[in-house]
Amino acid sequence: MTLEASLRGIVGSAHVLQGGDLAAYEIDWRKRYHGRARLVVRPATTAEVAAVVQACAAAGAAIVPQGGNTGLVGASVPDGSGTQVLMHMGRLNRIRAIDGANLTMTVEAGCLLQAVQEAAAAQGWLFPLSLAAEGSCTIGGNLATNAGGTQVVRYGNARELCLGLEVVTAEGEVWDGLSGLRKDNTGYDLRDLFIGSEGTLGLITAATLKLYPLPTVVTTALASLDWLDSAVAFLGLAQARLGASLTGFEVMNRFSLDLVRRHFPQLAQPLPGAGWTVLLEQSGNESEAQATQRFESLLEAAMERGLITDAAVASSLEQAKTLWHLREAIPLAQSLEGLNIKHDISVPISRIPAFVRATDEALERAVPGVRLVDFGHLGDGNLHYNVQAPAGMDAQRFLAEHEERVNDIVYDAVMAHGGSISAEHGIGALKRDELARRKSPVALKLMRAIKQALDPHGRMNPGRVV
Repeated sequence: MTLEASLRGIVGSAHVLQGGDLAAYEIDWRKRYHGRARLVVRPATTAEVAAVVQACAAAGAAIVPQGGNTGLVGASVPDGSGTQVLMHMGRLNRIRAIDGANLTMTVEAGCLLQAVQEAAAAQGWLFPLSLAAEGSCTIGGNLATNAGGTQVVRYGNARELCLGLEVVTAEGEVWDGLSGLRKDNTGYDLRDLFIGSEGTLGLITAATLKLYPLPTVVTTALASLDWLDSAVAFLGLAQARLGASLTGFEVMNRFSLDLVRRHFPQLAQPLPGAGWTVLLEQSGNESEAQATQRFESLLEAAMERGLITDAAVASSLEQAKTLWHLREAIPLAQSLEGLNIKHDISVPISRIPAFVRATDEALERAVPGVRLVDFGHLGDGNLHYNVQAPAGMDAQRFLAEHEERVNDIVYDAVMAHGGSISAEHGIGALKRDELARRKSPVALKLMRAIKQALDPHGRMNPGRVV
């Protein structure tokens, strides 16, 4: 029996796609990677996933898992060989349980992040992972890449929000690790092996996630600053004044918001252009009067100390959403401006201003007129330090002529400042060779040993990470 026939017997003919237009599965979100799948299979249960993996193992076929296909490093589309089976996880989309007393929920990997948030909220709980792509990304993909988002400063990455996993191994066995326990000190933490592994060790099919009480008060503001050093000092003041209620602290350079203004003029910007703009948010369960007083006191103190030059506080939920739309529109505006060189990097917060100054200057020397789209999660040290072609230069030509040099400049600076070349997007195919150059030999040896132990035949998402 052929592999195709076996898979049709497992998931049904309607859920094995072969031939025709499979572009939605074979092209990544950035349209940078264009692959060709042997076929697309869409299982609906963990048992079906396990059976598909077993069939592929028997046929010697590699598997590329895919959730919402919103990744940015080429980890979830097949290569160009036409030999890889793409496993789309979207039909595993059930909320299995919500345990309010234990503050957990168990969901399947194909659930949209937004659906997980809404299911929690419907029962009075908060699942705090929040990304611009939350309407299309899946929780399995979030965990496979250890996604971050806008509330890491308070709640942590996807890893910190997950208590247990269900995983199908490379041999097609099912590991049921869906524990809702916060303490389980019984050997190696298998959960942490699979989170962030980008489908190279096994396939996440379900997860038990942490829940939190829904905040009763949320306060959001924009603040203008002249210098990035002031933003770091302002962050320290906000942490001291707001404590655990500080849930978001985003930073955007002038050109980032200029792009939003150009491509999305309907999004009102309440403050005039500044060197840097901070978007900050607090949330909690105190009275609205207490929260407002504390927030306004913070802004007044920052103004008195010369850290910020202007501020605008949202007076309603709709206004708060509008402020967040400005931040979330930056990647879309940059995409409309043309192809660009993206860097998802992390640097110790104290060293971010020095990193930005040095790297800006080095890039300007290397490519005069280069435009820098610098924004991200200052509260946890994660910048999206993106590089746009000089005005008037063809974007394709810019990438062809300058991408390698630009990457060297940025990543050399990241390493010199004690940072990481990937904060939340992962490695995928895009950064695999860069990882091999910049990760310590001991770390690479350990990673390859884990890969060999869990996927000895190299069938799980080959060509990614290691």
